[in-house]
This record gives sequence, structure tokens and C-alpha cells, in this order.
Amino acid sequence: MSAASINYTICFDRGCFTKYELKYSKVKKLNQKKLTMRGSAAVTPRSLEIAKIAAPNLQKQVRIGVLGASGYTGAEIIRLLLNHPYFGITTMTAERKAGEYIGSVFPHLITQDLPKMVAIKDADFSDVDAVFCCLPHGTTQDIIRDLPKSLKIVDLSADFRLRNISEYEEWYGQPHRAPELQQEAVYGLTEISRDEIKNARLVANPGCYPTSIQLPLVPLIKANLIEFKNIIIDSKSGVSGAGRAAKEANLYTEIAEGIHSYGITRHRHVPEIEQGLSDAADSEITVSFTPHLMPMSRGMQSTIYVEMAPGVAVEDLYHQLKISYEDEEFVEVLKKGVVPHTRNVRGSNYCLMNVFPDRISGRAIIISVIDNLVKGASGQALQNLNIMMGFSENTGLHYQPLFP
Repeated sequence: MSAASINYTICFDRGCFTKYELKYSKVKKLNQKKLTMRGSAAVTPRSLEIAKIAAPNLQKQVRIGVLGASGYTGAEIIRLLLNHPYFGITTMTAERKAGEYIGSVFPHLITQDLPKMVAIKDADFSDVDAVFCCLPHGTTQDIIRDLPKSLKIVDLSADFRLRNISEYEEWYGQPHRAPELQQEAVYGLTEISRDEIKNARLVANPGCYPTSIQLPLVPLIKANLIEFKNIIIDSKSGVSGAGRAAKEANLYTEIAEGIHSYGITRHRHVPEIEQGLSDAADSEITVSFTPHLMPMSRGMQSTIYVEMAPGVAVEDLYHQLKISYEDEEFVEVLKKGVVPHTRNVRGSNYCLMNVFPDRISGRAIIISVIDNLVKGASGQALQNLNIMMGFSENTGLHYQPLFP
């Protein structure tokens, strides 16, 4: 059955449909467009007319490439993009999985009609408007440098987060190979830097720990409500934060039934955290930061101990956070006394936070929770690209937390 007047082929896998479940795909070789409808009620002329009207609107406006699709952040970007009304995936790369479909790597995506993954050298960027780069640090610089200059890029690695390339070399153990791009990159902590993100070509997506830490601290530092010294941060992350590569330290028997502290005093997110806080303070800030891996797949909590400025009370910190984020969709300051929990943000782009009085006079405790793969990575990346492309930043991010 065909509708020649609109150049669409309408296929009925089970012969008929009840509600109009439409699936659009472009057959590149023949440049044909295919509309698939599924369901269980009889086909009527009226239903076909509705299909004709709906079909032209199914084409996505922005063509997306996902580099490093076989990692956790790549898979999470894909999951979020599949429900985005304007972004459509046209290219996916994965060096070791080149030639495979995403469903063979991530079976939870097996029902999706997506292009085969290819090696980056074989990727066709003529069919791409914007790129999510989900590659490991150290490999991203050369790749982004060689991409077409017309592309909008959100980089989820650490390669463009630190403005000082000497600091990058110190913490990441290798010289920065694209310093000219570093000067162009905008640090993409969305709620803090959306005006800069709007006009950026290259956005450095923040790390998960820095996101959970800077969101509560930056407004308090800018308002001079806390001392810039003696900031102690204790953060805990699900194991997915360590990536998908096989590592002995991440084996089930190494992680389960315990807490795994790591990167003590030398975690690579330290300079990123201090850079953001120092920018807010307009003076140098040094923090004490200790991260831990927890026996859970995803989720992140940062517990932050601060010293309040003279004459400041916990109520002042709470009020400042409330007014700073009252118009923000994805940052929620909970009611007084309510403790944020990672289970309440799982799978979502939300950050929940609250502030509590310490037993030590003059000090306060701040708790912030996010999903490390969403607000701490892919969700914030999508939020940023929405802004870069002129769409509402919440587009495609209305996933509510998954509980239980």
C-alpha cells in the first residue's frame, strides 16, 4: 500500500492499529521514507488520512552523531535521544564494536532502529549537525580537532574542562594536544553558565563529582555566605562512574558488600572542582575531596562540610539556595529537614539538595544527590546541546526518577 502523493510507504506489521504508533526511518541508499504503524484495530480511510498528516512531521530537525556509543555515557545519550522530538541519531561510532548494532552491545536498546556503529575513521559527518563525544580522556583532543568546524560539539571527556593546559598535563599525565580548542571551549555547568553555552561551538561537559559539588556551593560562594577555606567534600558514586572497561578493581567481588575509597588527594576531578569554585569566589579555593565507589550501579551523593561566614546562619544558606534555584527545573532544594537520597533521582536529570546545621558551631552540612550518568554526564550534555541548538533545555529530559 502506498501513498504516492506524499512519497511515503505505509506498512502494517500486524495489519492494523489502534493508536497511531509511528516509526520513521530513512533508507539512505534509496532515499526513501518509511512509516510503520502497529496496533490491533481495523484500518480505516480516516486512520490513513491521519497517518498522511503525521508522516512529514516525523523527520528530526537536528542530525546527531554519538562518538563512543559503546560506553555507559554513550548508551545513556542514546536512551535519552530516542525520545527527543527534534534530535535524531544518524551516526554512531565504537572502535571495537564497529560493524555491530547497538542492541548487540546494549540489549536494553535492541528494539530501536539505529544505524550500525562504525569506526571513527569511517564515519560520514556530512549527515551530522552536532556531536556528543563520549570517548575516554586523552583520545578526544585529536578527534575533535579533526571534526568539521560546522559541527556543534558537547564533549563528555575531561579533555577540555581545565582552562590551564599545564594543569591538565599535571593531573592527566600527558600534554594537551589541542590548546587552540581549549581556548574556545565553554565549561558547561548548565545552571551556572547557560549564557556562555548558548553561543558556544564546543562545550566541555562537567564531570559527575564536580556537578554534584558546584551546584550547591557556587551560589553560596558568590553570596559570600561561607568561608573559602576548610571546605571538606565526601562523595560517593555508583560503579558506572568508573566506566565500562574491564578493571580488576571494579569486579563484583572487589566492590560488593563494601565501600571503596580511591583517588585520595589526587582524584582528577579536584582541579575541575577548584577551578569552578575559584571562579565563583574570584580568588583561589582549595578543597579536601575524597571519593568512594559504592556497591550500586548508578547514583552519586556529595556530603559537603563548610564553615559559615561571620554572622551567617544555616537559614541564610538555605534561603540563598532556594532563591538561586527557584526557577530551575532540574535543581530542587528540598523542604527543611528532608534528606536527599540517590534513589530519588535514579534515571533522571534532577539534582536534589539540602543544608543542615552541624553540631560544631559555625559550620553547616550540605547534601547533594544526582544520577551520575544523567545529570552527572549524558543528561546535562543533552541539556547543553538543547541550549546550543536553540531548543528549550528540558527537551527530551522529562524522565521521572525510576523507583523502586
